[in-house]
Amino acid sequence: MSETPKHVTYEDAGVDTAEGGRAVDAIKEMVAATARPEVIGGIGGFGGLFSAAALKDMEDPILISGTDGVGTKLVLAQLLDRHETVGQDLVAMCVNDILASGAEPLFFLDYVAIGHIEAAHMAKIVKGVADGCKLAGCALVGGEMAEHPGVMRPDDYDLAGFTVGVVDRPKMLDPADVRPGDVILGLASTGIHSNGYSLVRKVIGVDGIVPGTPEAAAKRAELEQPLEALGGASLADALLAPTRIYVKPVLEALRGGAAGKVHAIAHITGGGITENLNRALAADVDAVVDRRADGSFAWSVPPVISYIAREAGLTADEACKTFNMGVGLMLICAPEDEAAVTAALEAAGEHPFRVGACVAGTGKVVYADER
Repeated sequence: MSETPKHVTYEDAGVDTAEGGRAVDAIKEMVAATARPEVIGGIGGFGGLFSAAALKDMEDPILISGTDGVGTKLVLAQLLDRHETVGQDLVAMCVNDILASGAEPLFFLDYVAIGHIEAAHMAKIVKGVADGCKLAGCALVGGEMAEHPGVMRPDDYDLAGFTVGVVDRPKMLDPADVRPGDVILGLASTGIHSNGYSLVRKVIGVDGIVPGTPEAAAKRAELEQPLEALGGASLADALLAPTRIYVKPVLEALRGGAAGKVHAIAHITGGGITENLNRALAADVDAVVDRRADGSFAWSVPPVISYIAREAGLTADEACKTFNMGVGLMLICAPEDEAAVTAALEAAGEHPFRVGACVAGTGKVVYADER
């Protein structure tokens, strides 16, 4: 039996608390830049403080929470050593979800699990989170950096996030309000966003490659080459384009010319159009998406989505059940309100387009080429 060491420090066990402290110091300014008037104090306490005084002006304030991660898109970020934007993906996945109820995100918390903390590396990740919070108008009130030696590789990490928002009950969106005849409007995505990357990884051949190895360096060089199929962009750039955050323009529209006119919103995430648009439908309504017989759409599908779907040999139905197909958010309204909702979104800087329409049914998504 080996003799037990008489003196083992936390650092000997692989946890560098001093570097963790430096990491916190490195992100303090980023966190402070996301502050809203309701934020009380700063990071470093045992909990984030946020005043609820503003909720008193609402008739019936409803708190809405959401939590999510970035998924295996992080594998590409690690392979390519690009960590500045995955934090925005994290925020987007959470705040776009609660936006579907018409809620304004108030604050956000993040959790970073990492094999070994390095302050400069952590600052890159958290900068993306802070940037996302600023785009969403919510405050980053706290988080956790957890060092996991022996469980994760030193350069491996995972992200999770949590947001809380609020909506006044009379203004809350409800899929039960969707009716046959309603129109479906779409807002463009920036690409694949943060879903479908397990398939993407297989298609581009990165599974099993360990970051920092010669094999990883070769694959990175390959992915950074411009591709004609992507209009001269590289797969590295196209696949790590951050998820769009729709909060500010959509809330501006909902509080302006589209007030009371939007029945429901769908955030198109994992499961693609097929398994997300149905979540915004009443039980007796189907959504008919305008897909042509050749599998194309009336709107522009980002080249990277078309490229991955083609390389994977996906059918039109498989692609629509995996990717957002160029539509990151969908809004449903009555046909007589379409012009007003479109104008309100355009005034907020968006370029909405018709995705389809609603018909009597059983709460599912169908495609025009199937009918």
